[in-house]
Amino acid sequence: MIGERLRIARRKAGFSLRDLSERMDGRISHNAIAKYERGEMEPTSSALIELSRALAVPMEFLAAPLDVRLGELEFRKKSGTSAKDRAIVEATVLEHVERYLLVEEILELDSAACKMPFEKKTVRSFDEVEQLAIEARAEWNLGNAPISDVVELLEEHGIKVMLLDLPESVSGLTCLVQRSNGPDVPVIVVNKTFNLERIRFTLLHELGHRLMEVDGIDEEKAAHRFASAFLMPADHLREVIGIHRHGFGVAELVVTKHLYRVAATALLVRFRDLGIISPEQAMAIFQTTARHWRRNEPQPLPRTLGAECPQRFDRLCYRALAEGVISISKAADLLRKPVAAIAKKMNGDEPAEDCCQ
Repeated sequence: MIGERLRIARRKAGFSLRDLSERMDGRISHNAIAKYERGEMEPTSSALIELSRALAVPMEFLAAPLDVRLGELEFRKKSGTSAKDRAIVEATVLEHVERYLLVEEILELDSAACKMPFEKKTVRSFDEVEQLAIEARAEWNLGNAPISDVVELLEEHGIKVMLLDLPESVSGLTCLVQRSNGPDVPVIVVNKTFNLERIRFTLLHELGHRLMEVDGIDEEKAAHRFASAFLMPADHLREVIGIHRHGFGVAELVVTKHLYRVAATALLVRFRDLGIISPEQAMAIFQTTARHWRRNEPQPLPRTLGAECPQRFDRLCYRALAEGVISISKAADLLRKPVAAIAKKMNGDEPAEDCCQ
């Protein structure tokens, strides 16, 4: 376990084995570091301290207090994602989820068990993707109405959601965190620099990856279709918009995108996919009225406090502190905040924070 953590931290820092050894003035040789990473030799406590300082990671990360490791890791990314960017994401996800599971363990919660709507299913057409989204909403008793908060929905069902400052090349990812003493934990991570429309869509795009095995269709397009169908159910959208339209005004499009809390371009693509407008109409709108909408969202959703913001982890930490099962210093360590800030928060002297800011 230490070897895997060491390798991730070294790659995150962008060091070769020799670079890391030189960083420590040769006090630990590159051959010794290689043996640590391969699990052929265990570092001493003093060596671990030296390595954590050189790599600028907490000792707890290298020492791995919980037997937790990343399983399958699926990035939604641009083609140029570097090995260092990937390592940064791996280390950040692993370290955060470990703290999340630790506070759940302290509180003796079974909430790490995920309540997925069903086991992964094979889809062979976009019609089957549509049906899968309908089934997923039905299993979670969502009815046909728009979803007000996707993050809250996913957290309610045991999926760990993280909004992180990811490298520009990484849009989002889904992974399984494996534990020796419990079921795997599904995690969905999205780049927090996105607007709320894109955060919501990307979260459900990644959920689609968790629920679908594609056969004969493009996987990314299928995940896009799943997210669209989940956010904008066909029957509900046709009731609001109509079965077939010859044109739209910008005012109607903006009101409708706010109803479903989606990007205007995603709404137009959904109209096209459902046959509400023809492909030719969609092309004409994208070339005229909507030509700049991919870069500049028209009337974006407001960043209101708590909107699409993962809050469960923080809430559990403050609960553990209030119940006296952890100290204020442990709460500060879990939340990665100064003790003084935690004390102010507990006393109600500090304003509420928004994780999306």
